[in-house]
Amino acid sequence: MDARARQELIEGLCAFEGRGPGTDAERRAAGWLRQRLRNIGRRAEIEPTYVHPQWSLVIALHCVLAIAGGLLAREFGPGGFALVLFSATSLYLDQNTRLYILRSLFFRRASQNVVSPGDRPDAPARLVLSAHYDAARTGWIFGPRTDRAARRLPEWARVPLGPIRLIFWAGMVPLLIISALHAAGVDAGALDVVQLFPTLLLLISTFLAIDIALSDLVPGAYDNASGVATVLAAAQRLSTDPPENLDVWVVLPGAEECNTEGMARWVRAHRKELDRANTYFVNVDSTSFGNVHYIAGEGAVLNHPTDRRLYELCEAVADATDPGARPVRIPLHTDALPLLARGFRAISLIGATDGVGAPYYHTPEDTPDRVDHRSLNSAVDFTVALARAIDRDVTRAADRDSAATPEPAPV
Repeated sequence: MDARARQELIEGLCAFEGRGPGTDAERRAAGWLRQRLRNIGRRAEIEPTYVHPQWSLVIALHCVLAIAGGLLAREFGPGGFALVLFSATSLYLDQNTRLYILRSLFFRRASQNVVSPGDRPDAPARLVLSAHYDAARTGWIFGPRTDRAARRLPEWARVPLGPIRLIFWAGMVPLLIISALHAAGVDAGALDVVQLFPTLLLLISTFLAIDIALSDLVPGAYDNASGVATVLAAAQRLSTDPPENLDVWVVLPGAEECNTEGMARWVRAHRKELDRANTYFVNVDSTSFGNVHYIAGEGAVLNHPTDRRLYELCEAVADATDPGARPVRIPLHTDALPLLARGFRAISLIGATDGVGAPYYHTPEDTPDRVDHRSLNSAVDFTVALARAIDRDVTRAADRDSAATPEPAPV
């Protein structure tokens, strides 16, 4: 798949306007991608699932309940503390894709995961290449002011200042402490002053979340038609010259833009079929800008370190083939998070400049004409090189196991 074919794929996927999670456009895009996979000689099927697309309203509801708990604590400490604790616990579990509590109150919508199994089920290891194909909503928070602020910040400061981290650690946790003090009978006027700051933060977050829910869906060329094109191009190259020890799968999840729910549903349905030790997940997300970055850790509330061995192999590939590639930690999550949270070996690749994504991320300007083919080519090359590195690593591990197995004693 050359540069022209990748551009045509990105334009074709972006032609499904409004392909947000749980939409009819997302369903039609899934059918189109299934056919594209079949056109390059792969088996492909669609696995339906159900998701809750209203992720920003879920965030807003958590914020509102925490604010209400903080206010209630001034009059009835134990009740207010319980309400803030419930909201914080629900948000933590929700953002780690472990358990959906408040999210389950919202309507479900049908979504689809496009799955293309490999043709070597007896191979020693399985490599799953993934990239979500749905598109996000825009909103004021994704505007140029936020982009400029992110680029001015030193990299070490970006992770603790992630939006959900601020809501949780600077909003809910302080309210939880203040509510506990109220419940313990502490009646100090200073508490009311301190309580004002996390309450205002949560109130602003509520309005920003509602603004996202009311905003339009973006074309999604960078995020993430470019990732889909990268995965399909890499899969085609690996089919032409297959790895010796890998069964190469392609999984294109829907509903990533509502807290990676599509991938979370897929791994939950297939977890018993997946060997945690010998299954490697390489997720590709937004690669048509900047240089390849391999994610060292991700997560909206807490940092989940990516698989150590995959990280080391990315370092080796970067040293050998792509000096511009580098590691980064992000205060958000990709489709690798549901896998990492469940103990699977996973890592994500993204396109960024000095750790920051494209300035048109989650904006209406994320169109196919902005695709940087140099960045896209680098991402395809890096993905293929990483697959080869995993294949060699599996070979070395098998050789070590063979050498460590003693020969049977003569009879």
